[in-house]
Amino acid sequence: MMNDESTPRTMEAPSAYVRAVEERAPANVAPAGSKVGTFTDRRAALAETASGLLASRWLALGLAAVTLALPYLNSSTYVIQIAIDALIFIMLAVGLNIVVGYCGLLDLGYAAFFAIGAYVSGLLSTRYGWPLLATIPVVVAAAVIGGLVIGGPTLRLRSDYLAIVTLGFGEIIRITANNLDFTGGPNGLYGIPDFGAFGLRADVALYWITAVIVIVAVLFSSRLGRGRIGRAWRFVREDEDAAEAMGIHTYKVKFAAYIAGAIFGGIAGVLFAAHQTAISPPSFNFLWSALILMAVVLGGMGSVPGVVVGALVISLLPELLRGAENWRYLVFGLLLIVVMIFRPQGLLPSRTGEPRRRGRQSQGGRP
Repeated sequence: MMNDESTPRTMEAPSAYVRAVEERAPANVAPAGSKVGTFTDRRAALAETASGLLASRWLALGLAAVTLALPYLNSSTYVIQIAIDALIFIMLAVGLNIVVGYCGLLDLGYAAFFAIGAYVSGLLSTRYGWPLLATIPVVVAAAVIGGLVIGGPTLRLRSDYLAIVTLGFGEIIRITANNLDFTGGPNGLYGIPDFGAFGLRADVALYWITAVIVIVAVLFSSRLGRGRIGRAWRFVREDEDAAEAMGIHTYKVKFAAYIAGAIFGGIAGVLFAAHQTAISPPSFNFLWSALILMAVVLGGMGSVPGVVVGALVISLLPELLRGAENWRYLVFGLLLIVVMIFRPQGLLPSRTGEPRRRGRQSQGGRP
């Protein structure tokens, strides 16, 4: 008889804990005979399935098709006007999501780039007769210059200090526009043209142009988040010191996020000027920055589908509550509080971590 200690154990099956560690899956440990993690596992599986469905490209393509087909479904002036407002707000929220959600920079003056885009396009179109479409390259350049001016000396700051500086920048832009005769002063600019009717009803043509620009911007933002620069932004957001130690030039990475967000805000300003046909300094107060940031946080920072949903909630919910008359903003605030209590991570938070490999799970161990 051979000794038990010398008997090889090669034929012995690995335990459940060993398999869980090898698969990098959470291991549930509890007394024997108890039901471990049944409800939790089902809830996690349901949440993962819902997140995968909401993040699927087919759903995104379907929503884009519905957005473009809205005038065929309901072409009333009220619906088209509200839809354009919602699309512009989505554009702003997606742009701020690059700064706050991807890179973790707390920006409280994002309305400044919104104002820069609106005023530059408004001045060129009303004072010099430029077509509104031709003003977009100049608006992009002006937004980049604004990002260089404010971002160059201040992006070395962090957290609350950066928030205070960006808040001051937003107020400086608004007050400057209010005090200059060139910008129309308190009266602002009026008579801003649109992009053209193209043989259609003017508001429907503007809606389709806005929808195409916003859809392209959302797709571009999503691609940025999944690319190399997006990974660098997330590393800086999670731990800036560790990212710098790993060789990431954190200042350049933050600067790229700030410039990208500025461009999105500037283009949204062009769409806003074409939609309103008149702009004034009160249109770009701090409330705009707060609402845009609220949409990013409510939807889920770093999640493009979540930010789109958050922007739709913030922009459309007050209109849906219009029947409550003077109580609608109270109900609106209470609903936001309830959502943030029961869903603090956002309505559709971004999924973190590497996806599991199905091959590893099917083989019952490492490949």
